[in-house]
Amino acid sequence: MIFRNALLRELATAALATFLVLLAIVITMLVVRLLGQAASGAITSTGVMALLGFTTLNYLPVLLSLTLFIAVLMTLTRSYRDSEMVVWFSCGMSLTQWIRPVLAFAAPLVFVIALLSLVLSPWAVSNSEEFRRRMDSRDDVSAVAPGVFRESGQAERVYFVEEVSGTENLVANVFVSSTQHGKQGVMVAARGFQESADNGDRFLVLVNGRRYEGEPGSTEYKVYEFERYAMRVETADARAPRAPTTKSVPTADLLREPTPPHLAELSWRIGLPASALILSLLAIPLSFVNPRAGRSMNLVLALLIYMAYSNMLSITQASIAQSRISLAAGLTGVHAVMLVILLALFYRRLTVFSLFRLVP
Repeated sequence: MIFRNALLRELATAALATFLVLLAIVITMLVVRLLGQAASGAITSTGVMALLGFTTLNYLPVLLSLTLFIAVLMTLTRSYRDSEMVVWFSCGMSLTQWIRPVLAFAAPLVFVIALLSLVLSPWAVSNSEEFRRRMDSRDDVSAVAPGVFRESGQAERVYFVEEVSGTENLVANVFVSSTQHGKQGVMVAARGFQESADNGDRFLVLVNGRRYEGEPGSTEYKVYEFERYAMRVETADARAPRAPTTKSVPTADLLREPTPPHLAELSWRIGLPASALILSLLAIPLSFVNPRAGRSMNLVLALLIYMAYSNMLSITQASIAQSRISLAAGLTGVHAVMLVILLALFYRRLTVFSLFRLVP
């Protein structure tokens, strides 16, 4: 009991430290990517935090799976390095007796990974896609803040509005700089409003204004006065919502409509918790380190096995989506191969330790 409590405490400490490091790396990468999209106008600055939360939640199953594997691997590697395993085996204990405490630690994490993979990740992806659709469907004028120059999503217009009346959909003292047919034009108007055409296109209508048109650097400019000038700011096709991806489909709907893409996504969601459990057991024989030799070989082997396992899951998902293999064959095939490798590694380690005991 003392041994089990000490091991679980050390595993929890290693897992927490590993998870925080991996989470910090992922969040940093996501922040850089989202800020770049916000700077280019693809998303709004106010949507960065929401998308960051949804995307991070989607990555949590993979992060927790990798955290579990690294925590078990590093904890048992330290036991070998500090010669604690020598004492363990000298007392007649077997390597297989590490399986029960490791499973006791891994079981709650595997349950959380399954919950995230099957329920929360699809919800996060669905909300993220819906959030992006709402940002994509916003028109150029709705993104304008009073007293601030804003660029349109296509980078073809620059707007400046002195006042905005959201309740009446009106704008006052409008400045628009645009490029049409290779000519630079500037329009100013006392007021404007938005309206939709019969075909669904949305227009910004300027009232009582002027348009100055010419080539930059030239003194020849044409001045037009107008009572009404309509600019199309969004087409009906651009407002059409994009179809949701399979990653956002709830697991119950995947089972209800077993199409190849749905079955492929289902194989990935089921494979994540299954692989996390197998990887936690694989870390036991992979953690062997000879204290008198270098300790990097087992880490390199563990990294290669993890990468191979992850790539096999991705290849299986693509094969199921292309109807090359069935869902049952894909799931059982990949995990069966890893179970065989697991048994082979345990057999090799147990055989080596048995030979050591026979040496006088």
